[in-house]
Amino acid sequence: MSTDLDALIAQAQTQFAQSDTPAALEDAKARFLGKSGQITELMKGMAQLSVDEKKTRGAAINQAKQAIEKALQARRQDLADAELMRQLQAERLDVTLPGTLRQPGGLHPVSRTMERIEQIFGSMGFDVADGPEIESDWHSFTSLNNPPNHPARSMQDTFYVDIKDEQGQYYNLRPHTSPMQVRYAHQHVKKYADCTDADQTLPDVRVIAPGRTYRVDSDATHSPMFHQCEGLWLGQNVSFKDLKFVFTNFCKTFFERDDLVLRFRPSFFPFTEPSAEIDIQFASGPLAGRWLEVAGSGQVHPNVVRNMGLDPEKYIGFAFGMGPDRLTMLRYGVNDLRLFFDGDIRFLSQFQ
Repeated sequence: MSTDLDALIAQAQTQFAQSDTPAALEDAKARFLGKSGQITELMKGMAQLSVDEKKTRGAAINQAKQAIEKALQARRQDLADAELMRQLQAERLDVTLPGTLRQPGGLHPVSRTMERIEQIFGSMGFDVADGPEIESDWHSFTSLNNPPNHPARSMQDTFYVDIKDEQGQYYNLRPHTSPMQVRYAHQHVKKYADCTDADQTLPDVRVIAPGRTYRVDSDATHSPMFHQCEGLWLGQNVSFKDLKFVFTNFCKTFFERDDLVLRFRPSFFPFTEPSAEIDIQFASGPLAGRWLEVAGSGQVHPNVVRNMGLDPEKYIGFAFGMGPDRLTMLRYGVNDLRLFFDGDIRFLSQFQ
C-alpha cells in the first residue's frame, strides 16, 4: 500500500478516536467514506490511469477503505459500550439497602360511608340497586315529572354526550341516581307481573340506589363528580310517617348517637309532593346547635308512580336523596369536599 494511503488510514483512525459522540463519529466518517469523502475522490481519480495501473491502484484503495471501515466499526462499538456502562452506573441498585415496603391500602372514606349506608338500609329490608351512569333524558328527567323546558332542570345542569336517545334527546351523565328508582320499579313490576291484578297485592318496592353522579359544580362543598344515594319505598300503606321513622333511625345509626334532632322543612322537588328538606342538629360537639341539611325527600308524585308502571290511586310511598360525601364530611369533621378527591395519601391515611 502506498505511503499516501497509509497516511490516510492513520488520519482516519486519529479522527475516529477523537470523536466522543456517535454524531461526531458520523461526521468524521463522511470526511473519508461519504459521497464527497477522500476515498471516493481517490476512486474518481483512477479514470485517467491505464488498465494495469487501475488494477493495482484500485486494490490498494479498497484495502485502505476496508481498514478505515474496520476502524470506524471499532470506534462505534467503543462508544456503544461506553454508553451502556454509563446507563448501568446510573441505574445501579445497591442490593444491600433495605427494600421499600408497600403500606397496606384501605377503603376511601366515601367508600366506607357508602358501605355503611348499604348495611344500615339493608338491615331495614331495602335492596341495593345499581345502574348506568350515562342515562337517557327520559330516565333522568321526564320520567321524574321533569319534562323538557321545565324550569327545575336549571337546578341540575349536567354533562351531555353526543348520542341521542329514541326521543331525540341527548344522553347525559346522570345528575342524580333517581333514574334507578324508575328502572328498579319497572323490574319489580315485571318480576311480580302475576300480582298486578286488581285483587292481588304487589310486594312493596323498597330500594336504595347509591352511586356516582355529575353536575357542573365545584367549590368547598360541591364537586363536578359526587356521590348520591336515592331511596324509595312504595306500597299500599306507606306514609310520610314511615319516611320520618326510617330516616331518623338511619341518621342515629349512621352517626352512632341518640342526641340527633331531625327537622323536615317544606321544599319543592318535581318528583315528590309534598316535598321536604331534611336537616339534622347535634346536641353536642363542634356542630352543636346548628341545623345542617343532609337530604331531600317527599311523597312520590303520582306522575312518577304512573311512569313506574303502577297505579297512583293504589300505590303510594316516599323517596329521599342524600349525599354520602356530605355525610362523610359531617362524620369525620372535614370542611372541604375537595380534600376527598385530591388523592393526597397523607390526608386519606387518617381514615384507615
